[in-house]
Amino acid sequence: MGDLTPEGVIADSRPSTREQLLRAARELIEEDGYGPASVVAITTRAGLAAGTLYRHFRSKEELFIELFRAVCDRELAAMRRAAQEAGGSHTEQLEMVLSTFAERALRRPRLAWALLAEPVDPLVDAERLAYRGRYAKLMAECLGAAVAAGELPDQDLALSAAALVGAWGEALVGPLSRREDGASAAELLDSLGAFSLRAIGARR
Repeated sequence: MGDLTPEGVIADSRPSTREQLLRAARELIEEDGYGPASVVAITTRAGLAAGTLYRHFRSKEELFIELFRAVCDRELAAMRRAAQEAGGSHTEQLEMVLSTFAERALRRPRLAWALLAEPVDPLVDAERLAYRGRYAKLMAECLGAAVAAGELPDQDLALSAAALVGAWGEALVGPLSRREDGASAAELLDSLGAFSLRAIGARR
């Protein structure tokens, strides 16, 4: 049933067909990755006819790109919010950004694997690279504030930020896909945090 608007008109609260397709695609990717998320699988999960997808997206890749952007925007927002709410020093805010990134990835490992490393169509991979750049920009902002405050030594902010994003992403790929080393999530985060602080010259 719809909800009443301020004017008293009943508004339809059901998701649009486009939203249904995006939700179905995300569910499938969270379960098994991009590979099994075919057009038929997506539309079947959404309870729609197979041809419906092409009335809302030019291709499955376009749907994946829109989904990828939505998920990554949400992750970036969560990281920025964590930095704002952390308080403390700029270095502590950077630590919170990194731990938020990892903790959220570990809560949804299959989706995180798809976002970080799973082989995908070149168009989707281009979006992945663009968002890595946005993650690195956020890291560089935190690093720059810490350097300006005298908490960290002067350094190439862009290089350090890109290295942090790469290191955390690479370290999470194994645990997210297999967890072969037996390390707990807490141990993994502690090790990554200690490594990162040493790498950027943080004093403890």
